[in-house]
Amino acid sequence: VQLVQSGGGLVQAGGSLRLSCAHSGSTSDDYVIGWIRQAPGKEYEGVSCISRGVGRHYADSVKGRFSFSSDGAKNTVYLQMDNLKPEDTALYYCVATGTEYRDYLCSHPDYWGQGTQVTVSS
Repeated sequence: VQLVQSGGGLVQAGGSLRLSCAHSGSTSDDYVIGWIRQAPGKEYEGVSCISRGVGRHYADSVKGRFSFSSDGAKNTVYLQMDNLKPEDTALYYCVATGTEYRDYLCSHPDYWGQGTQVTVSS
């Protein structure tokens, strides 16, 4: 599975950005995709993940502000980020894993995008 990211950049607090992740290399039903991030000096944090029985869910810190969507025709998923805060500043990664391992999508992803920087100024 190949993941190619685009989007990101510098935005003022309260602004919005949309990250894109184009995926290819396998049948789309065979894997699940999510987003994780790493802020400077911090551990990776699952932003948009999937769990068996729960479905897609979001980190508490981004609930109500970030949303995941997908366009099957374009084989692309998105992370819409609204009302951005300085603490959202991080390197964001699109990640994927086999559908049967979806509980581990954000903790142990098998595939990674190249990462994209999001910087939110106060």
